Amino acid sequence: MASGISYAVEARGITKSFGRNEVLHGVDFSIPAGDSRALVGRNGAGKSTLVGIITGLYPQSAGQVFLGGKPAPSTNDRRAWRERVACVYQRWMVIPQLTVGENLFLNNQPLNRSGLVDWRTLRQQAADVLKDWDLDVSPDLEAWRLTVEQRQIVEIARALLQGSRFIILDEPTAELERREVTRLFDRIRALQQSGVTFLYISHHLEEIYEICKSVTVMRDGRIVADAPLSELPKSKLVAAMVGEQVAALEPKATAPARADVLPAGLTIRGLRLKGVVDGIDLDVRSGECVGLAGLAGSGKDDVAEAVAGLVQPLTGTIEICGKAAATGNVAAMREMGVGFVARDRHVRGLFPVMAVADNLTITVLDRLGSLGLVSPSAQARMVDRQISDIGIVTSSPAQAIGELSGGNQQKTMVGRALASDPKVLVVCAPTQGVDIASKQALYKIIDDARADGMAVLVVSDDLDELTICDRVEVVFRGKITKSFKRGWGEHEVVAAIEGLY
Repeated sequence: MASGISYAVEARGITKSFGRNEVLHGVDFSIPAGDSRALVGRNGAGKSTLVGIITGLYPQSAGQVFLGGKPAPSTNDRRAWRERVACVYQRWMVIPQLTVGENLFLNNQPLNRSGLVDWRTLRQQAADVLKDWDLDVSPDLEAWRLTVEQRQIVEIARALLQGSRFIILDEPTAELERREVTRLFDRIRALQQSGVTFLYISHHLEEIYEICKSVTVMRDGRIVADAPLSELPKSKLVAAMVGEQVAALEPKATAPARADVLPAGLTIRGLRLKGVVDGIDLDVRSGECVGLAGLAGSGKDDVAEAVAGLVQPLTGTIEICGKAAATGNVAAMREMGVGFVARDRHVRGLFPVMAVADNLTITVLDRLGSLGLVSPSAQARMVDRQISDIGIVTSSPAQAIGELSGGNQQKTMVGRALASDPKVLVVCAPTQGVDIASKQALYKIIDDARADGMAVLVVSDDLDELTICDRVEVVFRGKITKSFKRGWGEHEVVAAIEGLY
């Protein structure tokens, strides 16, 4: 380490093994105080393990960790760790049943002379904190009522209240709208100017160039690049992450499908859904990929759920290959030929303790046997074919899906949707929370489905995901307000999403 430099964190010669499996191999890692460092790498590169060690979640097998120039505390001393480093995870880390004020001062409550919690002071101090952060919520509001953006503010504010000047943000924008991302970045910049150090973990590479000064790249449990972002253009960054030629990972620009000569696939007419969708017409032809874009709450996800049979329309019709569908019935829509991938695989997709094989086939078990019994051999044949065709990396079909990387979990969800040989494939945020190589694999799976003649609807506000579409329809306040053919410009699509057209 260079002398004369104050470091927020130093990790020297860090090795970590789980059983006989060594996942970190002599890692040297440091962040100067006041820096904003990006940590990137494919799923399985070792990022989460390294973060777990520098936040004290578990001990390293070998090596040393220093925080603020001092040896890291024992992993049992959680208060000491909280005072030195805090991590704001993609998943909830506030306690939903507690109030905002209680979460802000969790394990750090003001006490009265009797040593009991001073609730009046806690509420007043919480109100002051919320005002400073321009967060218009009551200290007495239950935390489960917070939006994702508000929850992240509470977690960052809590970390600062506990004394930490080193904050790790793990995929902080995964569930945020673009305007919320802008506000988050403004807050991060203000904290950077006050001397707070950030470690920023994201699969969205464009974000790290916007908010970070430097980057560390991990691959296979080792650090393979460590440099100012100004010296590492995106092409070299991606090459370091994947260890292969970048050109092979660039989105493939397939020829746009000619919708006028393709047969009917998904046809929606006059769709109205209570409170969110107000008269949408949409055509996705067989062999065509169409994107549905919009802000959270615009109605785009509700349209997808209506096609999947999860919600019953107030009015309107849905047809699959020219045949009227029984709306509001998941089983009937699946039988009609609809495959569906939900936005949040953790909440609405995965059965984490069940095997990969069971997660892949759970919606088609009736096709794998007779008299209500599943044929193990028939299931094994389908699972082996799906794992091979989709490229799911797993130790065996019997491995619990919760043990797979995010990219392989998402591939499994898409594989489940394809297992029934659907005529219409609806995928929501298909590459959310996966690494760059898994993104490209998922793009290819979706494009192959389109090439095989499926009508594919991609529901997203991620512009990268929308680039695979033949056209993009923008939903704003429950209506389709703009349509863009392949080759659209980023600014015009974002303007339409934000309602500026």
